Amino acid sequence: MKKKLIIFGVSQIAELASVYFEKDSDYEIVAYTVDKAYITTAIFLDKPVISFDEINKSYDPKMHDMFIALSYAKMNSIREKKYDEAKKKGFSLATYISSKCTLLTDYPVGDNCFILENNTIQPFVKIGNNVTLWSGNHIGHHSVIGDHNFISSHVVISGNCTIKNNCFIGVNATIHNDVLMEEKNLIAAGAIITSSTQSKQVFLPPKSTVFKKLSDQLNF
Repeated sequence: MKKKLIIFGVSQIAELASVYFEKDSDYEIVAYTVDKAYITTAIFLDKPVISFDEINKSYDPKMHDMFIALSYAKMNSIREKKYDEAKKKGFSLATYISSKCTLLTDYPVGDNCFILENNTIQPFVKIGNNVTLWSGNHIGHHSVIGDHNFISSHVVISGNCTIKNNCFIGVNATIHNDVLMEEKNLIAAGAIITSSTQSKQVFLPPKSTVFKKLSDQLNF
């Protein structure tokens, strides 16, 4: 028998999470929940939408797990807040790890993690709670990923790195080995980080420039 799951959220991320959980996990989605002020429909993906304030009245936390399907907004703090609130209500938080992920670490992955296809997670990696690893990342050996992080697609985190809490790492960013990334760092798409950082820093890569000729004017 499949375990019962409630998903917090009715956005595209919740829609996407629903596909992964339904097609590639041992969970059955039974309902969706959001804060009362954000309810705009009684049904989402053919399942009821219940006010988060009253979710315990309809669904026993002992019989249902929850997954917080929210984005990286405000350095993951909104997802973190709902993660904490769901736990206070007594719910266990479900983790999804794609069957197409190469997971070689023996350390247990935290709760409310969302690890999609084609991630390579090498031996001795530690992954905390409420972490999103979008498709196609490389997490090098002996690295530590803290809580409430969002790592986009095709990121390379080299060996023996530490990523502290509430960071965002954009598409195709590269983190050099032995880097200590402090909390609430924002690493833009394509950035290359070669040394350790300070809290709340923002890193931007060089921008591409527009060439003076059009594409049909080139011998290409």
